[in-house]
Amino acid sequence: MAEQNAAPSAVDETQPVLTYEKIYIKDMSIEIPHAPSIFLEQDTPALETQLNVDASGFAEGLYEVVVTATVTTKIADKVVFLVEVGQAGIFQIRNFPADQLDPLIGIHCASVLYPYLRANVADLITRAGFPALHLPNVNFEAFYQQRLEQAKTAEGGAVGPTVISGATH
Repeated sequence: MAEQNAAPSAVDETQPVLTYEKIYIKDMSIEIPHAPSIFLEQDTPALETQLNVDASGFAEGLYEVVVTATVTTKIADKVVFLVEVGQAGIFQIRNFPADQLDPLIGIHCASVLYPYLRANVADLITRAGFPALHLPNVNFEAFYQQRLEQAKTAEGGAVGPTVISGATH
């Protein structure tokens, strides 16, 4: 008697899907407006970092997520350097409830991109001739909640970047 082989189970098209298709640098720039004299300064510069998360769907189930950091250091009123890096990724996101999409992008996808962003900022600053600067870790769940609160209190619901201040190391 011949055995009947069961057909391989079909992929369940209703299961949630989250995959990373591509991670890349969307934008990268550095300005050192007071070079070369700024390299002779001995004071510790003040550091300001702005973070922003932006996302857009561009094809069925595909989203581009961009985490942007703008890092500005100043001594008194002189800009030492200004760095902006936009770390992007293409994420395939399917079959998630609509109310879970925004936190998934703002928390999970941003958390995936941030280590790449940190490394690229540190590398760019070091290659520009400055001491290594490592951005602090970010709790993107708290960051997401903070942005929701800002949106509730802001006129028109627009959310601006979150600012992290401190001194360089």
